[in-house]
Amino acid sequence: MTVSLAWIILLGLFSDYLFRKLRLPGLIGMLLTGMLMGPYAFNMIDPALMTLSSDFRMTALIVILLRAGLATRKDTLNRIGKTVALTGIVPGLFEGLVIMLIAPYFLNIGYLESAILGFIIAAVSPAVIVPMMVSLIESKKGDRKGIPTLLLASSSLDNVSAVVIFSGLIGIYEGKSRNILIKLAEIPFSIVSGIILGILIGFILYRVFLKYNPRATKMGMIVIGAAILLTWFENALKPFVFVSSISGVIAIGFILLEKSEPIAHKVSQKLGKIWVFAEILLFVLIGAQVNVSVALDAGIAGALIIFFGLIARSLGVYLSLMHTELDNKEKVFCIVSCIPKASVQAAVGAVPLAIGIKSGETMLAIAVLSILFTAPLGVIAMNALGEKVLQK
Repeated sequence: MTVSLAWIILLGLFSDYLFRKLRLPGLIGMLLTGMLMGPYAFNMIDPALMTLSSDFRMTALIVILLRAGLATRKDTLNRIGKTVALTGIVPGLFEGLVIMLIAPYFLNIGYLESAILGFIIAAVSPAVIVPMMVSLIESKKGDRKGIPTLLLASSSLDNVSAVVIFSGLIGIYEGKSRNILIKLAEIPFSIVSGIILGILIGFILYRVFLKYNPRATKMGMIVIGAAILLTWFENALKPFVFVSSISGVIAIGFILLEKSEPIAHKVSQKLGKIWVFAEILLFVLIGAQVNVSVALDAGIAGALIIFFGLIARSLGVYLSLMHTELDNKEKVFCIVSCIPKASVQAAVGAVPLAIGIKSGETMLAIAVLSILFTAPLGVIAMNALGEKVLQK
């Protein structure tokens, strides 16, 4: 396993360097490296490491979510709160519902199966979007209108909404749940409960740091450990209630910044250094989950479903931003920033197949294709437009 880890680090760094030299986002190079190293290509990653892949990916995601919280200011959130709610819910609903309506004609499947597919595809990837937005916040690009904060917060909300609806639809399919409205009611509850837990943990950490004044490195490690425990708490409560650890982890960083900027900056600097390794691990292991041959099985029908879903999502983003101070170019940037799919599709794409849905293999193929199609496209578009459109 250690040899596999060494290859991931070395090849991940090399691909990042190579793609940056080609003036492309290094993230794409790391995703491609993962695809080549994974079990569906050259099989260079130890099966034991692949077994632990989801835990490693979650830990890496926690690092960037903490950095996002540590870069999120209260006054900015107060300005954009309503827009965050709209952008975090409306586009995903548009995309999921449009796929639900059109998939039966392309795939000859029922509306329930189409809805399940729709909300597998509908989730955007905080793993892709949040690092880009944190980078923009740190460089002060788009900061005056709060655009990066808007997108990192709404991507987390979008993610939670899609996962809750998906789990509700799976419950209906398996006969465990009959009312999707009850599941929809869980969305605000899960987000609010996650935020409350995050605020509580953040406040406790602030008091501990204030009293004992540990070294910055230890503070960073303590914050990561506390955030990991929060995600464990989410899994422990899952049979009873859905708690959004994503919103909770961001809230931990947010509270530390609100209570003490010096502490927050120290922790953020340490997390920035840890992110160098965590980023490689996150994107190489996401890439390793992708089976290109399965994606090709989705064919033209799968590509068209993804395309029409993205059109619906884009319309949803535009409508959500209609009554804001953003100009048209900034709205286009927000639209392309809501394109990337990756982590959710890699995590739940195989669930329909695992529970015996007849079209499960097709759903998995389309989920994988959505990663291959949207992650590079979204990252390249964000990178290009972010430089040209967003002002300091």
